[in-house]
Amino acid sequence: MDDVKSTLRSNAALVLAAGFLLLFVSGGARFAIGLTLKPMVEEFGWGRSELGSAVGVFQIVSAISMFVSGRLVDRISLRAVLQVGIVVSAIGIGLMSQLSAPWHALLLYGVVFAIGNGMVSMTPVGVMVTRAFPGRAGLANAIAMSGMSVGQLIMVAVLAAVLAGIGWRSVFLFLGIAHLLLLPIVLASVPDRQAAPVGHAAAPAQSLGPRAAARTRQFWLLLVIYAICGFNDFFVATHVVAFAQDRGVDAYLAGNLLALMGLTGLLGVVAAGAWSDRSGPVWATAAAFAARVAAFALIALDQSPVSVALFALLFGATFLVTAPMTLLFVRESFGTRHLGTLTGLITMVHHICGGFGAYLGASVFDRTGRYDLVFALMLASSIVALCLTLLLRRTPVAGVQFVNSE
Repeated sequence: MDDVKSTLRSNAALVLAAGFLLLFVSGGARFAIGLTLKPMVEEFGWGRSELGSAVGVFQIVSAISMFVSGRLVDRISLRAVLQVGIVVSAIGIGLMSQLSAPWHALLLYGVVFAIGNGMVSMTPVGVMVTRAFPGRAGLANAIAMSGMSVGQLIMVAVLAAVLAGIGWRSVFLFLGIAHLLLLPIVLASVPDRQAAPVGHAAAPAQSLGPRAAARTRQFWLLLVIYAICGFNDFFVATHVVAFAQDRGVDAYLAGNLLALMGLTGLLGVVAAGAWSDRSGPVWATAAAFAARVAAFALIALDQSPVSVALFALLFGATFLVTAPMTLLFVRESFGTRHLGTLTGLITMVHHICGGFGAYLGASVFDRTGRYDLVFALMLASSIVALCLTLLLRRTPVAGVQFVNSE
């Protein structure tokens, strides 16, 4: 019996390590467009909205891909979903090195890379980790998803050096190769099929499907909260480097500022994950939005280089907090049978609204030469999200009963 438990723990650790590495590469790659935005538009003489539109399309396509991959993970091979996603991601991001027209970015980054990235995202990885760690899903998912923060910290720092040394095209080529290196890791570590656990603490004894969940207040609160979260997230991720340079921060330092946001994001998501295992996802999520209110209020009042740095680091601490919380909210409210589908659906809304935030930021800047109006909108929306989060409840929705296996 002890040998069986030891094997299960070892397999779970491999799953966690694989999830971390997958999000390390795929998550870090998502930030490449923000890092290369300014040199690309300057080389070709484009407006920022021309690349901003590619980011907007990316958000929509990757969001749909997350939802579809969530459904596939619930029904077929997890390993196959991840492997196909890795190959498609490598093709899309690698060929961005050959970009010479705005439609190339729309196709390669906005469609091809977006499809692959959605298949190697928090949705399938989160379901995989939640199944492997049913009792401590919050902390386990936080550790796996911290791969995005570490990827942001390390990969963006490396890519910033590559950008400064040999140009933006090499950044995308490097990322294509990095994706292909994930294939043997997935083959060795990720089970082809992974059955969900029979029961665990605070798990619903019966599950609600998408249609039944959509008839609940909890579901719609979550959709609005995550829509606002995405709206905030991808505006900042896409524009913070260019904004910092606009306010007088050196280009290399601005790129590394994005990397340092990954460090504060790592601290934030791990702390939130551990907190959520003790008291549920509501308070950790509310704390993240309260920090965003403070960050957007700061930058609305002062846009000096010091305030820009403080804004980026404070916002960075909140950047990934809601990601592991999605799985906990869905599991507590609707059960585990449709975990991939419902998590993918909520994440899809998050990313579609993120695309709108990224595009809106570019459009407003091209019209006004500043981001002030967008920052004011981000502040107001964060206040709304904080209030809505406090309306969420941990008690099960009607028709779902909870069991305790511990």
